[in-house]
Amino acid sequence: MQLAPYIFFYGRCEEALAFYQTALGGTYELQRNTDLPPEYQKDLSDDWRNKVMHASFTAPGLTFMASDGRDPKPVDPEAGNISLGLAAPDRAAGERVFKALSQGGSVQMPLEDAFWGGRFGIVHDRFGIEWMLTSP
Repeated sequence: MQLAPYIFFYGRCEEALAFYQTALGGTYELQRNTDLPPEYQKDLSDDWRNKVMHASFTAPGLTFMASDGRDPKPVDPEAGNISLGLAAPDRAAGERVFKALSQGGSVQMPLEDAFWGGRFGIVHDRFGIEWMLTSP
């Protein structure tokens, strides 16, 4: 399995990525909310449509993922802005780990087929850590 931090910048993701590119070197790739299939865009507010849905930043010795967040999720400094992205090597491992992490926690988004391929789900474990799990 591969683990990567997933940082939410609540509307300032592109600015943050440019800053880290200058500070750390490296490159990033991003997809905007406008890249979502139409059925996923219908509930987005107008000012959220061009925000960063997902980005991947890579520099020597480090990788992280980033996003502007989920509209209309409010900024909650108490909740923090980092989740853990976990990529399972296969479907069975993904289901096993997702189920284990949800014990005593809460499923935020069931592990289901994702429009970009593979499977995706979000769970808060019993310690309050948000896990964003992907699998083939």
